[in-house]
Amino acid sequence: MDNLNEREELYRQIVEYSFETTVIHSNHKILYINDAGADFLRASDKHELIGANVVDVFTEEYRDFIVERIQKGEEEKKVGQLVETKIYRLDGSVIEVELFCNPVIFGESEAMQSIIRDITPRKEAERNLIEVMTPIVPVSKNVAVIPLVGYVDEKRATHILESIPSKIRDNAWKHIIVDVSGIYNISEEVLDFLVKFQSILIVMGTSPIITGIRAELAYKLVHACGRRDISSIVTKANVEQALYYLNE
Repeated sequence: MDNLNEREELYRQIVEYSFETTVIHSNHKILYINDAGADFLRASDKHELIGANVVDVFTEEYRDFIVERIQKGEEEKKVGQLVETKIYRLDGSVIEVELFCNPVIFGESEAMQSIIRDITPRKEAERNLIEVMTPIVPVSKNVAVIPLVGYVDEKRATHILESIPSKIRDNAWKHIIVDVSGIYNISEEVLDFLVKFQSILIVMGTSPIITGIRAELAYKLVHACGRRDISSIVTKANVEQALYYLNE
C-alpha cells in the first residue's frame, strides 16, 4: 500500500507541474484536474471541477462522439487516437482543441486520462491561409473569378461552400467563373464540391462557369463521376473564353 501511495503521489506531482491540461475521469466523472487545466478552463478553483461530468465540457455536436470514444477506450484499454474537437470554458467561450486519451490507474480505480491542447491559433491561421488561397477577383460589375489553386480537400471545400456564397450575395455578381486550372487533385471529393457549389450559385441566381479543366484532369473527372450526370456544368477552356462567352 505504501508503494501504491508513493507511486500515486509521484504521478500527481508529475502531472500537477505539467503545462498541459490534464484531466482524469472515470464513468464520465472528473476525478482530478491539474492547475494548468483549471486555468485553461478558467475555473476559479480546480476543486469546483471535481465530480463534474467531463462530457459537458465538449460542445454539443461532439458529445456523442466523446461518449463513444470514452467507452471504447475503457473497454479496449487502448490509447485513443489524437482528435480535434471543441470545448466550452467556464466563462462560456468556445475553443478548438486537440484531445489525446489513454487508460490509467488512478489510486485503485481504472480511469481515463485526457490531455487537452489549445489549437485555436493554429486553426485560425489555417482558415486565414484558406481565405488567402481562395480569393474572389472582380472583373466587372456583374462578373467575378474564383481561381482555385492547390488541393481542394474536405476542409477547404467546406470553407468555400460556407463563406464564398455570402460574399457573392453581398456583391450581387450575376456570373462566377470558377477556374480550376491550378487544382492538383481531381477526385470524387472535388467533383462533389463543384456540383454543390454550382447548385448553391444557381439557387442564389448566379450563373457559374467552370474553366481550366486540363485534358488529363478531365479524364480523371469523368472517371471520378461514374454514372453521375455532369452535363449541367457549364465549362470553358479558360477564363478568357468564359469572358468572351458572357459578352456574346
